[in-house]
Amino acid sequence: MPTQREVDETKIRQQVDKIVEGIQAKDLEGLKQLYATDVVSFDVEPPLQHVGIEAKLKNWAKVLTFFRDVTYEVRDLTVTVGDDVAFGHGFGRLSGTLKNGTATSGMWVRGTFCFQKIDGKWLIAHDQASVPFDISSGKGVADLEP
Repeated sequence: MPTQREVDETKIRQQVDKIVEGIQAKDLEGLKQLYATDVVSFDVEPPLQHVGIEAKLKNWAKVLTFFRDVTYEVRDLTVTVGDDVAFGHGFGRLSGTLKNGTATSGMWVRGTFCFQKIDGKWLIAHDQASVPFDISSGKGVADLEP
């Protein structure tokens, strides 16, 4: 019989799968169900932080408008689970066909998800996506792969 931590890890991994599904379906309502209302997101686009579910969804909506068809991929996800908080990290990549018909393989970003168990459901309370940068030029390095 699985332990509670194993059950919770499975639920968290299912939440990450739902992020992938929601992005690919461009389902903002589905994505909304995965985040805490007061989520704080450190995304790759300005500003430095997006606070609250509406700001997070506005950012996703902006990203999704660039794509006719979009694929989201997560690799090497590691999850650590506590009683009512958990975190995961891995790599994510948006790719697909842009509205103008151009195919793009996207770029890999580093991703961190922090979950909180709220009313028995694991929700994302914080996430961060980042791109490594070359310190000498100050520019992002977007061609790395996991």
